[in-house]
Order: sequence, then C-alpha cells, then structure tokens
Amino acid sequence: MQLGVIGLGRMGRIVVERLLDGGHEVVAYDIDRDARAMAANAGASVTESIPGVAEALGGEKRVWLMVPAGDPVDAALGELDGHLDDEDVVVDGGNSHFRESVRRAEATAAAYLDCGTSGGPAAADRGFSLMVGGPEWAYEALVPAFDAVATGPEGHDRMGPSGAGHYVKMVHNGIEYALMQAYGEGFELLAEGRYDLDLEAVARTWTNGAVIRSWLLDLCEEAFREEGTDLGDVADHVAGGSTGTWTVQEALEQEVPVPLIYAALAERFGSRSGAEGRFSRRLANRLRYGFGRHEVRRRDG
Repeated sequence: MQLGVIGLGRMGRIVVERLLDGGHEVVAYDIDRDARAMAANAGASVTESIPGVAEALGGEKRVWLMVPAGDPVDAALGELDGHLDDEDVVVDGGNSHFRESVRRAEATAAAYLDCGTSGGPAAADRGFSLMVGGPEWAYEALVPAFDAVATGPEGHDRMGPSGAGHYVKMVHNGIEYALMQAYGEGFELLAEGRYDLDLEAVARTWTNGAVIRSWLLDLCEEAFREEGTDLGDVADHVAGGSTGTWTVQEALEQEVPVPLIYAALAERFGSRSGAEGRFSRRLANRLRYGFGRHEVRRRDG
C-alpha cells in the first residue's frame, strides 16, 4: 500500500518506519528539512509541500496526519483541500478533541478516520495501540497499514463512527492520569514511611507477578534505577493536562463520577504552583519521560 505521512516528529517518524518495515510505500513531508532527510534515509520518498504528498500518491489516496492537535490539523487539511475526494482516506493520528474530529469529518471531502494513538516513542519496536473512529469501509481499507503501525492485528480496532477513536483515547488518557497518581501516592508513602526501602527493588518485585504489575510500573522501576530511590533532582512539576481536562468535562456532561481522574488532574495542576516536595508528582513527572519522552523538569541547584 502507498501512503502519505504528514508530520515527522517523534511519533510520525515511528509511523513512517513501521510502515516501511511492513512493506508499504511512504511519501512523507514535514516542515523541517532535517526531518525530511531522516525520512528519506529510512527509505521514504519526500516532497517539499503538503499538496506535493497528495500529488505523489496514486488514484486512491491514503494520508496519515501526525501533526500536533489543533490548528496544525486544520492547516494541513486546508492545504489538502481540492486534492482529495470521497474515495480517499485521511487518518488523524494526533490527540485531537473528539468533537473537533467530528467537525473535520463532516467538512473533509475524503473519509476521515480519527485515530487515537497510544504507546509513545517507546513503541517504536513493539508498535502502537490504535483506537480508530470513522467510516467502516475506510477503516477496512487501512487495515494493512494499521497492522504495520500497531502491535499487530490485535493492537487496533474500529471503535465506532467519527469521533469515537479520539473519544476512547481521551478516556484512556484520563485513566493514565489516575494510574500514575496511584503509583505516585503509593511510592510516596513507601518513601516517607517507617522503613528505609529500596524503591527500585520494590518496583522490580511487584513487576514480577504482582496484581498491580503494568508497563507504568516497569517505568517506575526504571525511574528509581536511573534517578535513585529519592528521585534525585526530578522536580515536582507535571506538564500536560488537556486530555485529562476533556475527560473530566465529558464526565460532568454525562453525569458520570470520575473522582480518581479528577483528583489526578487537580494534582497535576497543583504541581505548577511553585511548591516543592510531593514525591508522587515528581514520580509522575519522570513517568511522562518513560512512556512519551517528554522533558523531565529538574529542580534548580
């Protein structure tokens, strides 16, 4: 299959590489010249513009957007306008709000697939988890590409109509907030409690058979191994928050109680007050690096 990929940041590069490894042909574009060069070195064809991607594709155009959510998505769609028709497919692999995805699906000539993407840069080897919304025929047309980019056939599915993919990813991120907060609070109690514990050893033991084992717990073990049991100079500052905010807003509209997710979001916002010392928030800061390679905020001095 031939696909265009627009946006060659950390996640976009992985999409390109996994598509190429899966035997697909890729036409790629990014505003950054170095990013285009890396894609070319990986085996993709590159163009000098977004319209150039569409022009380089065949009769049935398949375009995968991996640009930041918000205005960049609309800007890319604007440049594709006039180059796509109702037999073509656009995939939005970013963290767009589900209502924006519904709007874009209605306004775009091509079939529009909103594709929630989980796994972060750490998924380069094993693949992503993909949650897809949009027309069934368009999803089925892209299954070979989804097989390549995801962990395999079990790593992706169609969640429902337009918006459903990004809706599921939004709630996924809310759950992620709560899980990070739970691990953070538990390890904070161990760090401040009555025993002098090696938290790397605790995490390693739990990852081997305990009920609470998970990839996030693996990343806790990594954090303590690399930063030390006291987390060194990792700051009490947790960035991000948009998808968690959307989750809480949707829960309020649907009158579904989500106290754990709400509390985790509040803790994240509280970390930006300038106060220092919450071990749980420092661990959440470091975990965001583990799965997403987000910058680790460090304490001054």
